[in-house]
Amino acid sequence: MFPKNCWYVAAHAHEVTASLFARTLLNQAVIFWRTPDGAIAALEDRCPHRLVPLSTGKTVNGLVECGYHGLRFDAEGACAFVPGQDQTPKNVNVKKFPVAERHALVWIWMGEASLADEDLIPDMHWMDAPGWRATTGYLHFNADYRLVNDNLLDLSHETYIHKHTIGNDAVADAPVVTEVIDDRVVRAHREMPNIDPPPFFALAQGHDGRINRWQIAIYMAPGFNMTEVGFHAVGTDRVDDHLMMRPIHLITPETDHTSHYIWGLARNFRLDDDELHENIYTSTQQTFSEDRELLEMQDCRLQEEGMPKLPQMAVKVDKAPVTGRRLLDAMIQRETADPSYCAVPALLADDGIVTQPFAQAAE
Repeated sequence: MFPKNCWYVAAHAHEVTASLFARTLLNQAVIFWRTPDGAIAALEDRCPHRLVPLSTGKTVNGLVECGYHGLRFDAEGACAFVPGQDQTPKNVNVKKFPVAERHALVWIWMGEASLADEDLIPDMHWMDAPGWRATTGYLHFNADYRLVNDNLLDLSHETYIHKHTIGNDAVADAPVVTEVIDDRVVRAHREMPNIDPPPFFALAQGHDGRINRWQIAIYMAPGFNMTEVGFHAVGTDRVDDHLMMRPIHLITPETDHTSHYIWGLARNFRLDDDELHENIYTSTQQTFSEDRELLEMQDCRLQEEGMPKLPQMAVKVDKAPVTGRRLLDAMIQRETADPSYCAVPALLADDGIVTQPFAQAAE
């Protein structure tokens, strides 16, 4: 159901401290912590002594102490201390996972450790780049991560689910142009000229005057999504006067039917406005919680019906999510056929392309 020879986002960097942080990823229980030098370590959440989760314990001087018998393990997974004896076993180790800290995120490689290459980490620089400010959050979904990806590639649902934040009739009514880039990235682009601003956009621009809005739903397998959102007041210039937001949705499977939704919303305007920052957090959590409610019901129904293929009936807006599923399936199939295969990430966006409208070609 998910490829392993790739980087996944495990957490926001600020969530991992000197204390233990436990999270299940791809059906694997993992613990994270920061060593005394500030580096992040990740081990399997399993003591090799009596198989108790190491997360029942604590950190002591940068070592993990099991909460059952007090055995301690270092960041490499080696046993460093056993209470009541002078010697430590040399042939017993806790599984270690490659980790990296980049773009204010904690990344983990769940596949073959020797293949882990930090050059394969996707570019999410908007999370901590100069000229941008990111509001961040987390939600746990009781839903298959593939359903979350589908949802983020078909944003016509904003009209119906998110009427109180980011949606209105203009979203579903706008034509969508879908393209695939480098066989890695799906983009689904909408232009919404001269529309009333949904509540979130009125909040962002500071008034309820009509706007020209565009958005691009972007996906790269297995679970990297970004929504490029640009808008400007009607009568102003698209290039010089636009405001830009990049909601970043990092979907990491927890189990076959549960997911971690690690999000950030980066903006390039009103960077010092703390009140706006808090309002964005509240509004974004509300929006994604609305998605969660529906997707959890959908996942339950799918399980009840034996996991039938989606969509059951195809409509035009299914093109982007169906294409995204095909790219994900191809990634899984290539890794299955060649265990050394690692997909090279593609560029999700550059900082100029969204200021120019795409040609509205017929689907």
